[in-house]
Amino acid sequence: MSTSILLQIQTQAEEVITDGVVDKPLWDIVKESSQGFGLIINVLLALMLGYAIFVFVERYLALRKATKEEAGLLSKIKDYIMDGKIDSAKDFCSRSNSPSARMIEKGLSRLGRPIETISASIENTGKLEILRLEQRLSFLATAAGAAPMIGFLGTTVGMVVVFIDLGNATSLELSIIAPGIMTAMITTVGGLIVGIISYIGYNFLVAKIGRVVYQMENDALEFMDLLHQPGK
Repeated sequence: MSTSILLQIQTQAEEVITDGVVDKPLWDIVKESSQGFGLIINVLLALMLGYAIFVFVERYLALRKATKEEAGLLSKIKDYIMDGKIDSAKDFCSRSNSPSARMIEKGLSRLGRPIETISASIENTGKLEILRLEQRLSFLATAAGAAPMIGFLGTTVGMVVVFIDLGNATSLELSIIAPGIMTAMITTVGGLIVGIISYIGYNFLVAKIGRVVYQMENDALEFMDLLHQPGK
């Protein structure tokens, strides 16, 4: 019984050896695909992926910081205004890193002028804060669409290389067409990976920016309501 099992295992091992199937590390596969124009495509996709990750992490941390608005911001501003301590209110806003605080600080600096002027200054400051939140975000949107196209370009170039090699070959062998096919497949996979990561990251950050903008608008409206109260 044990002899038959050993013979069966030996036979299976011989079949595996006969098949010639060898596992290759991922790095070796990428290296084989990085020949000729495939090298340019892979390097470009790698740079795009690295910068996309950098943009996502940097914007995520910036938005996380922006959403951590100091508790009771407007109530403290209201108390300062009621007590006539405008300079203290400005100083309090300047020590806060939230976009809402910078908007209100701009509004406080315009106190004494017409309400329309104060409202316009707050609105302009809000637009600048939104632009600051959205900086470098356009790259993720561009990479989400461009990376798969670059990958498909590598696919096309790889298949062209395959047909050129076949035309110059005297016999059909796998070693002749393998580099071109490898370039075609790996560049496609790389482009899709970069595109998917950029697309998901972009939409995630846009959603977070939307929440920050909503909070900014709400704080601006509450501040303007405070100024419209009798006695202001």
